Parts: sequence; C-alpha cells; structure tokens
Amino acid sequence: MRVGTRPGTTEAAVQELSVVGVRVELPGNQPIVLLKEAAGDRYLPIWIGAVEATAIAFEQQGVKPARPLTHDLLRDVLTALGSPLQLVEITELKDNVFYAELVIGDGVRVSARPSDAIALALRVGATIRCAEQVLEDAGIVIPDEQEDEVEKFREFLDQVSPEDFAG
Repeated sequence: MRVGTRPGTTEAAVQELSVVGVRVELPGNQPIVLLKEAAGDRYLPIWIGAVEATAIAFEQQGVKPARPLTHDLLRDVLTALGSPLQLVEITELKDNVFYAELVIGDGVRVSARPSDAIALALRVGATIRCAEQVLEDAGIVIPDEQEDEVEKFREFLDQVSPEDFAG
C-alpha cells in the first residue's frame, strides 16, 4: 500500500470522468464499471468484482443498507478524522491491472483499487479523474451508430437491481 504526499510534483495530464454505471458482461458473468470522459467521447471500462459492483449500484440507485457497507465505513472514518476524500485518480494501467489513488485531507495519496475508489467517490461526491495515458491505452470511443448501445446500457441500469450482482 502506498501512502504519502507528493509535494512539488507536477501532475500529468488528467481527465475528469463520470460513472455511467455497472453491468454484468456475458458470458463470463464478470461485472464492469463503465466511466465516461466528461469533456470528451471516450469511455473507460474496468472489470471489477461482484462486491464492488453491488456497492456502486447501491449508491447509484440510492439503496441504503441497514448497516454500513465497507465503503460507507471508510467514508465515515475519513469524516470522523477530518480528512475528507478530495478526489480519486486512476493513475496507471500495468499488465492489464488498473491502479488508483485516493487523495484525502491535505493531499495525502493512498493506493486503492479503482472499484473501491469509485464506490467511495460516489458516496461523498468526489471527483474521479484519470491519467491521460490510461485513457489512451484503455479508453474506447463509441461511434455515433453505436450510441444506441450506450442508451440500451443506461436503460439496463435503470432496471437492474444491486442484488443482481450478488454471486
């Protein structure tokens, strides 16, 4: 786990992303979270675990469990410590594995899986950013004729329940 600050470093080019949603990719029943570049037309699909897919779907659909999930607990701990999550940055793609960092408090960076970071960011309304190099390597552009597929995906998200991701 990497914890630390990077004072005096210059940030590489980053792009803000929004969460389109989660879905299960067939035939392997593997959940993915789909992110979209806020000021562009690239999408970033990241394969994630079922637990994280459920956590993201719960938050997007406004489902509040009776007891806090792990991401709710982390949000509450950061709040109690007075070190709120400032932003999430997807920093790297290495050997087909995505890496992310939580930026908390006064710029402390903590290494995190992107799925956990996204679930936490949704809970606190934090910005999600991505290194330009990651978008160049893994981002996809959906041509206009395929935009209806994205619309179908959004319709799917409106109808799916978080329990659909429970394995």
